[in-house]
Amino acid sequence: HLKLRCEVSGKVDKLIEDLKKVVGQDYVLSEQADLMVYEYDGSVDKAFPVLVVLPSDTNEVSEVVKLARENDLPIVARGAGTGLSGGAVAERGGIVIAMSRLNRILEVDEANRIAVVEPGVVNLDLSLHTGPMGLYYAPDPSSQRACTIGGNIAENSGGPHCLAYGVTTNHVVGMEVVLADGSITWFGGKGRDYPGNDLRGITIGSEGTLAIATKIAVRLLRIPETTKTMLVVFDDVETASSAVTGIIGAGIVPAAIEMMDHFCIEAAEAAVNAGYPEGAGAVLLVELDGLNESVEEESEEIESICREFSPLEIREATDPEEREKLWAGRKGVLGALGRLAPNYYLVDGTIPRTKLVDVLRQINELSERSGYKIANLLHAGDGNLHPSILFDERKPGDTENILAIGAEILKICVEAGGVLSGEHGIGLEKQEQMPFMFTEEDMAAMTLLKLAFNTNDSLNPGKIFPTGAACGDISQARAIARVGPGAYI
Repeated sequence: HLKLRCEVSGKVDKLIEDLKKVVGQDYVLSEQADLMVYEYDGSVDKAFPVLVVLPSDTNEVSEVVKLARENDLPIVARGAGTGLSGGAVAERGGIVIAMSRLNRILEVDEANRIAVVEPGVVNLDLSLHTGPMGLYYAPDPSSQRACTIGGNIAENSGGPHCLAYGVTTNHVVGMEVVLADGSITWFGGKGRDYPGNDLRGITIGSEGTLAIATKIAVRLLRIPETTKTMLVVFDDVETASSAVTGIIGAGIVPAAIEMMDHFCIEAAEAAVNAGYPEGAGAVLLVELDGLNESVEEESEEIESICREFSPLEIREATDPEEREKLWAGRKGVLGALGRLAPNYYLVDGTIPRTKLVDVLRQINELSERSGYKIANLLHAGDGNLHPSILFDERKPGDTENILAIGAEILKICVEAGGVLSGEHGIGLEKQEQMPFMFTEEDMAAMTLLKLAFNTNDSLNPGKIFPTGAACGDISQARAIARVGPGAYI
């Protein structure tokens, strides 16, 4: 055993030296204290990588991938680590390629409203950069002050304003990628449309299992002429949900409709002092943008619809500072939940809007049965639920219990006609729930993409598909020949 450990150690030492020749002496991390920073993301999962490498450009990423392949080590590409499904966790060890040094905005084409950025660019920084030009980048995850566009690509991230404007894939026109053998190519480009198979669309949302994006061409939008934000206060989430259905049913699609229940209101108000009323059962944050006339007309109609459901209060932000304050409460609520419990487990499922009342009722009943508080935060306009189960990981059995509750919530969502994820991805956390939604044949067909990309299961292995099925010792021939249990690569 000692001889074997020495041989392994010698191989790792040589690999470290080879990697340092590629990225520089300071950008290969192997000490345990350094690796601890990269053992987790925003989920409850943790795992140590063998090494962390921080390349500075596409060619360095390519060379790192080639060295990993030569040494038969898996690779996990990592953005800011804000993901909520375990996607950036190196569950099988290997090399984490941290993209934080690829953080340049390379080009902004104002006339065609296209920007080319590296994957380590923070989401909000792109809009701050293009704001003086009258342009912005629409997808806005709640973590947009920290999350990176490369990570958004991996998970096909959404955000509050994706109700009107769409998620990440609707705003990416092309990207340069490094494939599993280290080769470099472009999927799509800087134009609005490209012939051929949509490899860009296939790669977005594949959670880093097919390719690593190193340059991303995104479309920019004009900053709206007018923006109006409304806060509507209700006694309970059921009434607020009915109001959401009424707004969308009237044919109005605001830029955003967000909902928070009383737990979220309590936490956010204590942390941010956003001006949310005490004692409210639920609030809606409704935002409209566009031309002055249309915003005024739609805001009047929305207020009229909401009054049909007996709101406690309807308030409009009267200036940009008040609007920013209202949104600060919404976007800071997850961190604020730490005031209510040491830990939270955030579930991400999407349902038809018309099922909001029934599904939220079932979630509240599950909370009462289990004894765990569940704070409900919703992108209500598109039915994307974010129930946060509050717990204490130091208590024996708490983590196992809340994971089981999370699985039950996802089952409720699927049975209501919804899906397992609206924006956070499957990763490690939801892989065992994939059979709620997909047959064995479905999953086997999806995993054939890895064969088409010739990944050898080296890119972010062990993610998305159920544990025990996504194992690397299944031959490619077997995966092609047989559809059924064990046919995932």
